[in-house]
Amino acid sequence: MLEQYADVSIETPYGQLAGRWYGNRRERPILALHGWQDNLGSFDRLIPLLPDYLGILCIDLPGHGHSSPLPAGMLYSADDWVLVIGRVMKEFKWKKVSLMGHSLGGILSFLHVSLAPQTVDMMITLDICMPPFDAPECIAKRAQYMERHLVEEDRSRLMEVQEPPSYTMAQLRNVLSQGTFNSVPVEFAQHLLNRSVRKSQLYPDKFYFYRDGRTKYHTLLPFCAAKGLEMAKRIKDKPYLIIKGSDSPFIDSRSEQVMSVLAKNNPHFEFHEVSGLHHVHLTNAEECAKFIVPFLRRHRPPPATGKL
Repeated sequence: MLEQYADVSIETPYGQLAGRWYGNRRERPILALHGWQDNLGSFDRLIPLLPDYLGILCIDLPGHGHSSPLPAGMLYSADDWVLVIGRVMKEFKWKKVSLMGHSLGGILSFLHVSLAPQTVDMMITLDICMPPFDAPECIAKRAQYMERHLVEEDRSRLMEVQEPPSYTMAQLRNVLSQGTFNSVPVEFAQHLLNRSVRKSQLYPDKFYFYRDGRTKYHTLLPFCAAKGLEMAKRIKDKPYLIIKGSDSPFIDSRSEQVMSVLAKNNPHFEFHEVSGLHHVHLTNAEECAKFIVPFLRRHRPPPATGKL
């Protein structure tokens, strides 16, 4: 089972990317990217179920988990986050990358493979297909984001001199679960809390959230149906697996054309639905593994040599 890991730190111009490398360190691993406002703990229950001959490198995205935030005054965007994939490849001198992404991590994987298809040899996306389309209602949301981003900047400066409100761990589990609309039930919340809270210095047995609030007001690339199709057409002959949570709205009819193009241009394309909400890889890891494990064994079989 993939249970043993080594902590990984990758230097960046603004700090470090933090991660965990599970299992085999001799071969190129699967690079796993978590979702928005999550951290690499979202893969805790899935990783032990995956083939033990493969390594899995999970990375906390900037502003999440134990990774450094972007410098003060910066705005989080897909343009910055997608560079994580290239930074990891550069650090370990990989010519190819195998990607597994949930939610935002899946969006970044889709963007990377469509922009640099020659660098990707395999794709797995969990309850996501592509970035969401722009819509008229996004305008009002962007207006709110502008104001709230500035509020978060002030809050970050205040946190440097004043500890934020703290709670018991039981309270934090409830808060996190409610914030995901129960996509992460209370009994699974600890997997994410382990890398997103700090112990209070003022109150014994209490903790507070410690993450960059600016990530809540990020921007994705302007995206529409035509752009989605053009990007999908650039992805060819890649083993490509998409798993959807049966009760999640993140893959809907707007994804159908893109998935049709992916299925046409990628002979080893697979789409499966598993019972669950958006965090189906955490809450129903066993069922997800039933599709992921044979997919990995087919397309990343045990290597015949020790080359990366």
